[in-house]
Amino acid sequence: MRRISGYPVKGKKILLRVDCNCAIENGRIVPGERIEAHSKTIKELAARGARIIVLAHQGRKGGEDFMTLKQHAGVLSETTGISLTYVDNLVEEKAKKAIESLKDGEVLLLENVRMLDCETMEEGSIVKELSPLADYFVLDALSVAHRAHSSVVGFARKLPSFYGDVLADEVKALESLRHVEGVTFVLGGSKGNDSFGIMKNWLREGKAKKVLIGGALSILFLKAKGFQVGESNEYLEETGLNEHFEDAKKMLAEFGNSIELPEDVGLNIEDRRVECDSGKIANGKIFDIGRKTAERYARIISESEAVVMNGPVGVYEMEEFAYGTRRVLEAIMHSKAFSLIGGGHTISALAKFGMDKKKFGYVSLSGKALIKYLSGKELPGIKALEENEKKFRI
Repeated sequence: MRRISGYPVKGKKILLRVDCNCAIENGRIVPGERIEAHSKTIKELAARGARIIVLAHQGRKGGEDFMTLKQHAGVLSETTGISLTYVDNLVEEKAKKAIESLKDGEVLLLENVRMLDCETMEEGSIVKELSPLADYFVLDALSVAHRAHSSVVGFARKLPSFYGDVLADEVKALESLRHVEGVTFVLGGSKGNDSFGIMKNWLREGKAKKVLIGGALSILFLKAKGFQVGESNEYLEETGLNEHFEDAKKMLAEFGNSIELPEDVGLNIEDRRVECDSGKIANGKIFDIGRKTAERYARIISESEAVVMNGPVGVYEMEEFAYGTRRVLEAIMHSKAFSLIGGGHTISALAKFGMDKKKFGYVSLSGKALIKYLSGKELPGIKALEENEKKFRI
């Protein structure tokens, strides 16, 4: 893994691809942890005398969150403490002149890369126009590494390329899981579709010690086990999870000893929590794992060498149904196991419960890319960096 932190950068023009994609509220961006993380990379490179050209996106064309990066420039100036220059352009003379005039330690933010239709190509005009102006390319976001887009993979074909510290730390954390004999997974969330890839990959390789099921996935697996799930049947239909019913049955048949299901659940009946054994569900909606299940999951976690949690195990936003998610996170936080926490809602749960992220092994900034990586799928951005290291010897 070739990290930019290990190479001299003074006077070098560096194209730095980050992920500053933010939630939008009333037309204003809501800065998140990704901006904070990438700000450290920017500050470190600037302090070492690099001339930095930041590439990023916001939203997707046609979406309500698609907008320019003008607001992001203001936020980045605050978080880095650097008077960052924003140019509302990407490949025309205005952008090129701004790049050419950069001095050591200065930072330039170009326009939203998705303003260009060619961004979704592997090697669009942005690569052709900007590569001759730069010395290095740095990819600093796993959260975009699953996309074969110009600003992610294109520059690695033209310029010596490196991992940024944010990307390198995340990949290092993920790779460390490969060296653990048995990893315990906690899979939850409101959808659950993505979890099948993770389960199949790790269970079939024999590297998953236990898979603790919660969230929407628990409804599906309880049904596949032959239990009644009450009014939660409607949720399976609405989310399309029912399409995985046969998959769930097969996985239980093949890996039943490794898959842990809730023995009891927290039902929502008229907006009240009602504890119920999984075999006695008649009405109500499953909104959480039950208290007995939460304690059992906590014991399993305490005996694990490594734990990966992706998605809350209940509707943690409602205090009555936050018990399971809080208890599982507490168990992970207090265990001696290496832990990896992923998924936007899981990270939001940490914030809601006031839990210190530093007490967990690694809190991932990625969504889909993390799922794909854990599912054993190749990430174009990572592959491009690996091939670049062979092509460009430095």
